[in-house]
Amino acid sequence: MIRVRTGSRLHFGLLSLPSEHAGPWLNQEGQPTIPRRQFGGVGLMIDRPGIELTVNDARSWLAEGTLAERALQFGKTYCAAVGVKACFAIRVQCAASEHAGLGTGTQLGLAVARAIGELTQQPMRDAITLATQVGRGRRSSLGVHGFDCGGFLIEGGKTSSTAISPRLVRQAFPEDWRILLITPREVVGMHGRREREAFADMVKQAPDDRTTEALCRLVLLGLLPALAERDQCSFGEALYDFNRCSGSMFKAAQGGTYAHPRIEAIVKSLREFGVRGVGQSSWGPTIFALMPAEHWDAFPDWLVNKKIVTADECAIAFPCQLGARIAVEL
Repeated sequence: MIRVRTGSRLHFGLLSLPSEHAGPWLNQEGQPTIPRRQFGGVGLMIDRPGIELTVNDARSWLAEGTLAERALQFGKTYCAAVGVKACFAIRVQCAASEHAGLGTGTQLGLAVARAIGELTQQPMRDAITLATQVGRGRRSSLGVHGFDCGGFLIEGGKTSSTAISPRLVRQAFPEDWRILLITPREVVGMHGRREREAFADMVKQAPDDRTTEALCRLVLLGLLPALAERDQCSFGEALYDFNRCSGSMFKAAQGGTYAHPRIEAIVKSLREFGVRGVGQSSWGPTIFALMPAEHWDAFPDWLVNKKIVTADECAIAFPCQLGARIAVEL
């Protein structure tokens, strides 16, 4: 039996949207130079809620536990891709909620594929290969790279010929920087057909080069230097600005910078409390808040007492510095 444990992915924002009107980047003389990349992004792997599952040989396909049907689908897709004829029993012992901005689909698909790959001794078991085999990483690849190595991640986006966006930066995240997660119960992140339709509409728009340039500046001159210097205040301000700037590209699709008025209200309350690094992960509804050490204990209770959130909407996560953990069990 193979056991796989992996973290969850926070997506702080994309760098660029696709556009059917976009050609290559131009140099100062107005001549086309390098191919234009779409998507790209910045994110962080965290230790919870994550995924934990086991896979074992079986006479017929079986799946049980949270997200069992989706795990079963990933298992069959992977086996078809690599030509494995056997059947397997999948037990999902815990899994982050789907469509909450935590990258659950990618972590689940890669975990199932990796476990079956280990059982059947497949030659290629890296996350990029597994992602192509189960159909993940078509837009963002942060969760794909995070499955392999954890940490703070930047991926560079895709050209028309790029299968999986390349990892540009993998940086260890300070262990003493805690992340408060707030997931409003009444909000579900955009997914499935609605998400595909939203991106299809975005493709028809002209590229927003100014926003992409601002986002790249915030990454290179804001997030990365502050992280290197372990300057939580500066990192938090840059993260808040980056998340809002990236969210502005999705106003037409989600009705505002954030996906729901309650998300916006919670972000505002967090900022008023003095927490700088606050934002919406992916399409939401999960909100992340980078907490100063002095607020670890008091902060969640303050939010609950002020009736800004309920206790069951909150959790504290730690940075996940490692990739998926694989164990063989008898």
